[in-house]
Parts: sequence; C-alpha cells; structure tokens
Amino acid sequence: MARNAVTRAIRAWFDEQGFVEVETPILQVSPGNETHLHAPGTELTAPDGNRVARYLRTSPEFACKKLLAAGETRIFEIARVFRDRERGRLHLPEFTMLEWYRANESYDAVMADGIVLIAHAAKATGIGQFSFRGKIADPFAEPEMLTVARAFERFAGIDLLATIEAGEGHRDRLAAAVATKVRVTTDDTWSDIFSKILVEHVEPNLGEGRLTVLYEYPSPEAALARVASSDARVAERFEIYACGVELANGFGELTDAAEQRHRFTLAMDEKQRRYGERYPLDEDFLAALAHMPQASGVALGLDRLVMLASGAASVDQVVWAPP
Repeated sequence: MARNAVTRAIRAWFDEQGFVEVETPILQVSPGNETHLHAPGTELTAPDGNRVARYLRTSPEFACKKLLAAGETRIFEIARVFRDRERGRLHLPEFTMLEWYRANESYDAVMADGIVLIAHAAKATGIGQFSFRGKIADPFAEPEMLTVARAFERFAGIDLLATIEAGEGHRDRLAAAVATKVRVTTDDTWSDIFSKILVEHVEPNLGEGRLTVLYEYPSPEAALARVASSDARVAERFEIYACGVELANGFGELTDAAEQRHRFTLAMDEKQRRYGERYPLDEDFLAALAHMPQASGVALGLDRLVMLASGAASVDQVVWAPP
C-alpha cells in the first residue's frame, strides 16, 4: 500500500510540473556500457530468420535520450530494469527505476527535483523520518550539500583532486594517498580504489540526520555526465543519500558523441579484461546525441525509496513478488 501511495504521489507531482510519462523498450541492442554493470541477455529471431542478440536494459537512459533528441523536453519513466550479479538487502536482479529528464535545464534543477520527490514520498506514507540500519534522516530537512572531494577529505583524509590531472586518473597517486585505509591490489585501477574508499569510508557517513547530496564526482567517474566547465577534474554528476543508502544518481548530460564513444570503448575494454565480455554500442543512441539539446537527468531507485518511506528493513518487503 505504501508503494502505491508513493507511486501516485510521484505521478501527480510530475504531472503538475508538465512532464510526460513515457514507456520505452525493455529489450535493447545495448543494455548500457558501464564496466561493472551486467545485464541478462537473450536472442530473438529476425524477419529473415537469423538469430539476433538483445539485452534486458540496466536503465531506460539510452531510449529516453533518443526521445530528447526527437524533441521531448520533460519526460519521466517508471521503468523495470535488470542487473545481473546483484542481490541483497538493497539489491534486486529486477527492480523499478524512476528516471526523468529536463531539456535545456541545469543539473541543479533535477537535483532539486530529487529532494522534493523524496519528501513527497515521505509525506505520502506519513512517515516522519527515515530509519535504516541504526541511522535516521529527516526527509523534510534542508539537505547537506557535499562535494566528493570534501567527503574524501573529511571521512578518509585524502586529497582526492590531487590524484587527478587534466581529467585522467593516476592510480599510483591515489594508491599512495590511500595508505592502509583499504586493501589495494596491483590489479586495481584508479576507479577501483576510488570505489573502495567511497563504499567503505564515505557512504556509511552520508545522509545521517538529513539527506546528503554528494556532487562534483571526479571526471574519471563521469560516466554519461559532462565535465564541469569550471574544473576539468570534476563532472556534473551527483548522488542523493539517506541513512547511508544511495537513492538517486544524476547528471548534467554529456552531448558530445565522440567523447561518449571514447568513454564507452574504454569501459568495454576494461569489462573484457576483467569479466571476459563486452556489450555492443548503441549506434542509434550515439547518433542521437548530435541532435540532443543540453539536458539533465536522474535515475532514482523506487524500491529503495519506498523501503525508507515505509520503514521496511529490505527492498524485498516492498515489491509485490520478491525473487
């Protein structure tokens, strides 16, 4: 019942803001091109009788951005998405993602959207505060705004930006800065070390007492976000946390197709090296970037939000048929 209440509140808010709800295909040529995301695959029979590979999407992002290129300006989707190799109190192999986009608006705008939507979810269920694993957060309080660099300095004693030069990660610099805080192996990349520090030392301290907006991610972790014009070492990417739980991940969207192709290729090379597999690039998506306006967008884990807004102890308790 809490899930229904939150979903109704979300749809009502987007309608008030002039957004259009869209429905995009689950089966995709490419499920996404991030190194550590894994998608279930399948085969279909084409009209000519040949078998063609397709994947269950890890996000509706590629399809939604094609719609922006086609002229839509404010869209949202409550999407079923899939992540192989993921299962736990906060992870499901099939889950619901709320994703929305604003054309010609900065990522500050969608950042503000995320904060408002989280408060609307809490209001819909009547919960006064979020609570998870002994941590509490007031979803109605003014959120903490914290750059990734300040978070690393505060919680891990690391000058993160000093390990980055001209937007490229330097593994040895970060490894030296880490010292004994996490176990670093010779196979670890800069991004691997960054993720270990983030998960073990930073994330557990975020969203305590109130929401935390963690922003200005380092440029090696830009993914599909554009690099900040003011500092090439950081990107227009943010995440929103409550009680140490990541709820949302947002971008000022990259619209440079050549740069996006370069990032995808590097990520797939690393996936091949590490996991022995790679996903194809969605050429239609890359072509659409040439026509896509400047935009910002967010992906929010709906199951996690309902979990916190209902006082549940795991996402299994807020989905109709848990695996």
